[in-house]
Amino acid sequence: MSISIEKYIERGKLIIEEQINQVLIEKEIPTSLKESMKYSLFAGGKRLRPILLFASYNTYAENIEKVYKTAAALEMIHTYSLIHDDLPAMDDDDYRRGKLTNHREFDEATAILAGDALLTYAFELIADDPMLSDTEKTFLISSLAKASGPEGMVAGQVLDMEGETKVLTLEQLEKIHELKTGRLISFAITAGAYLAKTTTEQQTYLENYAHYLGLIFQVQDDILDVIGDPDKLGKPVGSDELNEKSTYPNLLGLEGAEQQKEKYKETARNSLKRANATDSYLEDLLLYFGNRDH
Repeated sequence: MSISIEKYIERGKLIIEEQINQVLIEKEIPTSLKESMKYSLFAGGKRLRPILLFASYNTYAENIEKVYKTAAALEMIHTYSLIHDDLPAMDDDDYRRGKLTNHREFDEATAILAGDALLTYAFELIADDPMLSDTEKTFLISSLAKASGPEGMVAGQVLDMEGETKVLTLEQLEKIHELKTGRLISFAITAGAYLAKTTTEQQTYLENYAHYLGLIFQVQDDILDVIGDPDKLGKPVGSDELNEKSTYPNLLGLEGAEQQKEKYKETARNSLKRANATDSYLEDLLLYFGNRDH
C-alpha cells in the first residue's frame, strides 16, 4: 500500500465525483431533474461503497479504470435510496449531511423522480460500459439488481419500517441491516473481486467479510446516534429513539454494542486472511468503518 487510508479515501472520492459529474454532463436531462439529482449526489457523501469497490479490485488487480462506471452506478443506487428514505412517507427527515433533504430543497414529486432517475440510470451506465464484456455486464446488472431490489435493500427498508415500535431480537436486527445496508456493501466487495478475476473461494470469503463489514457500519451508526457530534454527523442525534427503532445500543447497551462490533471485526478479519487480502486497503477500511465519527 503506497498511501495512507485517509489519502486513499480522498483520492477515491475525487475519482468517483469526477466520474459522476462526467456521466451527468453527457445526458440531456431536464434542468430541474438534473439539479435535483446533482443536489443529492454532491451533498457531501462519504463515497464508502465506491471506495470499497476500488479497494476490492485494487487488492487483486491494477487497471482501476475498469470499475469506474460500476462504482458510479453503485453510488447512484445508494443516493436514490437516501432520497426516498428521507421522504415524508418513509423517515420524514428534513436534513441529511447538514443540508436540507431533497424533497425539502425541491419538492416531493421532484425528489421521487430524481430517485427514480438515479436508479434506472445506474443500470444504463453498466450496460453501456465499453470496458466490460457482455458476461461481466450481465453479472454486474444481475448482482446489483438483487442487492438493491425486493430481496435486498428494499426488503431491508420494509423490515426496518415494520420493526418500528417493536422490540427486536439481535437476529432480527442483524437481518434488517444485512439487507438494508449490507447488500450494497457486499455488492461493492464482490463486484470488485469478480472484475479482478479472483477465485470462487476468494469471492466467498470476501462476501463473508462484506457481510460483517455492513453490520459494523450499522453498529457504529447506532452508537453515533446516541453519543455522536451533531455537527460532524450533519443531523441531530437521537432520531432512532424518537422513531422508536430497535438499535444495537437499545438492545445491548452502549458497552454491549461496542463488544458486538468487536466480534464482527474479528470475524471479518478472519475472512480477509482466508481471501489472501490482509495488509490491504480492505483491512484498513475495516478499522475506518468501525471507528468513524460521522
